[in-house]
Amino acid sequence: MHDNSHCINCALAVAGPGQKFCPGCGQPTPAHRIDWHFLGHELEHSVLHMDRGILYSLRQLMLRPGRLMRDYIDGRRGNHVKPLLLIMVSAAAVVLLNRFFAGGMLMDAGTPVGAAGSLEPGLTASAAAARYIIASQTVAGWVDAHFAAFTLALLPLEAWVLRLVFGRYGRLNYPEWLVVTALLTVQVFVIWMVLIPFHRWIPHTQFWAGLAGVAYAVYSLLQFFEGRPAWPTIWRSLVGYGVFSVLSSVAVAVAVFVVMLAT
Repeated sequence: MHDNSHCINCALAVAGPGQKFCPGCGQPTPAHRIDWHFLGHELEHSVLHMDRGILYSLRQLMLRPGRLMRDYIDGRRGNHVKPLLLIMVSAAAVVLLNRFFAGGMLMDAGTPVGAAGSLEPGLTASAAAARYIIASQTVAGWVDAHFAAFTLALLPLEAWVLRLVFGRYGRLNYPEWLVVTALLTVQVFVIWMVLIPFHRWIPHTQFWAGLAGVAYAVYSLLQFFEGRPAWPTIWRSLVGYGVFSVLSSVAVAVAVFVVMLAT
């Protein structure tokens, strides 16, 4: 182990045994060896801690969403996990739960995987229809394999639409809308995670999670803009998500068309 009298990261002298973090770079002092105790401590404080960490942020996001978003925008972020980390963790959880309970793809390509290979153009479908089905399955397969990346790719578009629809009403700049949008997306994933185990009784869980996510987003933004008239917030939220739904569907359709041309 290294000399604990100096920070292992920047070599700044440690003031004393009571110093927990280096004032120069934020490195924990002393740096503890990675063992089972260290891993258990990290799990407790990074994930399971009820006053900070992932579970705390998710709980606040679902129970007091407007307050959490307002705290994060205003700078009270000490107890909360960064929004992009929440997206990555929740997206991974959605993928794992879907494969465990549903055993299928996240994105409905319109036909079971493998069915397109048995189509005979001119008999059961036209050649163009067969190519469309294959292209749709290809795009759906890419989304399934890169779900977190797909989600992150759509965030700038969603934030831009909400920024445009709310305009000066929101008094938020584009980067702040990116943060709000990221947190609203995590809400959809949490709802989706709750629905996935019931996919046999609730088919098309992605659709219902998205619909419930829009309703929850309206509720969250009403909390976020507390003190302002409710109706302007509601109609702006609905218009924003309507426009985003159309644009994201167009983006997927363009991706399918590009794949069709490339094959």
